[in-house]
Amino acid sequence: MLNTYLLETQRLLQNPPASSPLYNPTDLTAYINTARSQIALESAAIRVLATLSITGASNSYNFSAINVTGTSGVEGVQAIRMMSYNVTGGKTFVIPRPWEWFNRYLLCQVSLPAGPPQQWAQYAQGSLGSLFVSPTPDVSYTINLDAICYPIALASDSDPEALPYPWTDAVPFFAAYYAYLSSQREQDAVQMFAKYEFFAARARRFSTPDVLPNQYNQMGLSAVPQQAAPQGQAQGGG
Repeated sequence: MLNTYLLETQRLLQNPPASSPLYNPTDLTAYINTARSQIALESAAIRVLATLSITGASNSYNFSAINVTGTSGVEGVQAIRMMSYNVTGGKTFVIPRPWEWFNRYLLCQVSLPAGPPQQWAQYAQGSLGSLFVSPTPDVSYTINLDAICYPIALASDSDPEALPYPWTDAVPFFAAYYAYLSSQREQDAVQMFAKYEFFAARARRFSTPDVLPNQYNQMGLSAVPQQAAPQGQAQGGG
């Protein structure tokens, strides 16, 4: 997949083809990986049913403790959407709360109660994020998480790509945007970023079901006029 990204980005940057590469492939690889992470998080397109082991020792846990190792091509967790835990014959939903409410009404107590998790809140954000549960676990639990994740950096063509199609079509445009910025071609960069947003919005529109569409990230970009694709689009799904 990395070779496909490189080829499509080079086509955007070098049309007509130059006698020698205008941009170092190592730099383009870095731009591609940045682009992949950016669109993965903007779109929340990489969703993983992850797990987290919690114990009575603590009611706070870092995202780094969340287990996503069973999903190919995923580096880590960026945000949590839902939480549950297994019970005999099924699962129990854990209610999400805003941090301010959670801190005011559940943590600000003289003595914190212990028991099965009933409510949770995210505190720290991004890849260094953390979450709190309440009550403090009375025993060990395995928590099920609906996690928004970001992908590993591609170093070779054999590395797995977790970013799903059709968002992969937008990656070369974002990478070309970075490349133009690096060569002080500001206007070309602005135009390339506009094309990236066009294809990112199309990916969301193509992928979002008609039922409850507003629950999906990026829907604010989906009102793109129905028109022919702009000149210089990347070819194929990668």
